[in-house]
Amino acid sequence: MTKNIIAGGCSFTFGHELSDDQNGQVPSKKTWSALLSNQINADYICTAHPGSGNSGIARRVFNKVSRTNDVSGVVVMWSFLSRYDWAMPRHKELEDTRWASISPWDTDTGAEEAFRKLAGSQTQREQWKIRKEKFQETGVKDFAESIYKYAANQYHETYLSWKSITWLQNILVRKKIPFMFTLADNTLFYNKFQPHSEIDPFLQALHSEIDFGKWYFFGDRMMGFNQWASLNGYDRGTTHPLDQAHEDAVKLMTQTFNSLITN
Repeated sequence: MTKNIIAGGCSFTFGHELSDDQNGQVPSKKTWSALLSNQINADYICTAHPGSGNSGIARRVFNKVSRTNDVSGVVVMWSFLSRYDWAMPRHKELEDTRWASISPWDTDTGAEEAFRKLAGSQTQREQWKIRKEKFQETGVKDFAESIYKYAANQYHETYLSWKSITWLQNILVRKKIPFMFTLADNTLFYNKFQPHSEIDPFLQALHSEIDFGKWYFFGDRMMGFNQWASLNGYDRGTTHPLDQAHEDAVKLMTQTFNSLITN
């Protein structure tokens, strides 16, 4: 029987700036998730999408799980809160003609930050320029301006992310598919030192629905991969940890991966 490992995430799982990056055209084989799948000789299926938020990550993983036989396991690196996933009026330039992953960088204000952070990478600047033009053509740009001007806020983004996490978690449990979740940054659960779960009883109840026994964290207070790589001084490209960080992260994650997936 063929073993299939399905991976979900954003650019940290897709593999931007790694040594086999082909201008962001295909997922890297040197990311943490690809290296873990190699350990059990599984076919690696990557659903990660650069710039994706957590609703989009959950949607893509579910879509692939629902269409794939013999799923041996799912691994997901959840992303930042401030990104949205939206079904837009259909357009040939959108993902599956319908979906848009929207981030603060897609606004006029955020574009200034994007320009500064991507200044050291010609490839990423070109990719961002193409994305900007596509979003202008499809109407996503104007929609993004409205979201971040009038509606975006950390509370709602926390709710959407945690709802997506529990939704995917419960689907995988029902389908009896083993899984391991991790994260890029602990802002998914913390505002500096303050847990989001302490904001009110509703978020506390939603937080309690997440099975943290199926997670790997890189340190105290739910440290994420990107934070861990920065703290430990790993080489970085313009905005991403490079090959060695992924290789060493896998050494840390292997025991949990084997416990949750291969057993």
